[in-house]
Amino acid sequence: MKTVVSILGVKIHPLTMKETIDVVDTDYIQGRRPLHLMGVNADKINQCIDDPEMLTIVNNCEIVNADGASVVLAGKYLGVDIPERVAGIDLMQELLMLAEKKDYSVYFFGAKEGVLQKMLGNFEINYPKLKVVGHRNGYFSYDEVELISKDIANKAPQLVFVGITSPKKEYLIERFISDGINSIFMGVGGSFDVLSGTIPRAPKWMQNAHLEWLFRVMNEPQRLFKRYFVGNVTFIRRVLTAKKD
Repeated sequence: MKTVVSILGVKIHPLTMKETIDVVDTDYIQGRRPLHLMGVNADKINQCIDDPEMLTIVNNCEIVNADGASVVLAGKYLGVDIPERVAGIDLMQELLMLAEKKDYSVYFFGAKEGVLQKMLGNFEINYPKLKVVGHRNGYFSYDEVELISKDIANKAPQLVFVGITSPKKEYLIERFISDGINSIFMGVGGSFDVLSGTIPRAPKWMQNAHLEWLFRVMNEPQRLFKRYFVGNVTFIRRVLTAKKD
């Protein structure tokens, strides 16, 4: 694997999409090793700076991708070589294609039950040979976490996608791995909503122009305005300060 780099004290593996898939498959799925597959954007880096526990979780992850154009651009400004953005939703779909091709088992955990079922229905069309061994919506009490952990352990999926908001999903994944579950865990945030068709994804031209964040804010302004506008300003300020130092 390529030498790890750092943005504002947060480690990042400078991997392309293809390199990430290859490492996940060869080193972790075939190597039968658990993995917390992490993606960081400006918001996540801000979280890490403000929350030492989150920073520890991210920096202990075996693979950390740059899941944000702002991170790639910040890297260029700071002289850090990050080859490309590895968008979480795209990486999830690449892993689903890998799982279908190689008969790897998958488990989905998160979102509302209706959203989860719509997504699974879409996957029956888009990934007809995908081996889904389990699924669970993202609404539960603290007392149910142990039961969820046992359910995942009993079904022993090779890939687990966790569609829950941050920082809850990171803490849950760490809990599951500490329980001894030998799976590849990937937190995918709101990807279940997009892949179910509940929320649209930005058109390709906006993705290519690094404006996917703006499309998301336009579709969910109450939830995302503060994260992107206030958060991005904070991130930019921190990058500028780091450059001066």
